[in-house]
Amino acid sequence: MGQGPALDERAASRVITDDQATDVHALGLAGCIDELTVPLRQSGVRVHWETPPHGVQVPAACATLLCQAAQEILNCAFEYSQATELTIHLTAVDHGVRLTMTDNGVGSQRQLLGGRDHGYGVCLMTAAVYEAGGIVTIDSAPGKGTLVSITVPLN
Repeated sequence: MGQGPALDERAASRVITDDQATDVHALGLAGCIDELTVPLRQSGVRVHWETPPHGVQVPAACATLLCQAAQEILNCAFEYSQATELTIHLTAVDHGVRLTMTDNGVGSQRQLLGGRDHGYGVCLMTAAVYEAGGIVTIDSAPGKGTLVSITVPLN
């Protein structure tokens, strides 16, 4: 049984903290995530947004973390899901903010959680969210699509 590539901790931390992601200061969190959906839209995926009418005030560090997490999840959706629809829900919750992304794709835990043929992006994203005091839940099964929920505290 082969092993996946060795994880270089310095390279791994750059993946999650790379500042080259879309600028959340200029676009806001929803604008940043919407920018990240462009490749999906261009490939024919319909992207639906569900946000509160009043918006959600999110501190810069929290917004950056959520934007980077969304980037990883959207990358997985683009590369593996074969989805035709994606719904993004952003909402305030008790002392935090929740980002939920649901697609109608093929669904599979293997692509999301890494493995011999896949990278470590979702695992690293999950670790970064946990380190910030947040929670990640992933519900995915073959043929059932994928739901990813990321909740982070607003502190």
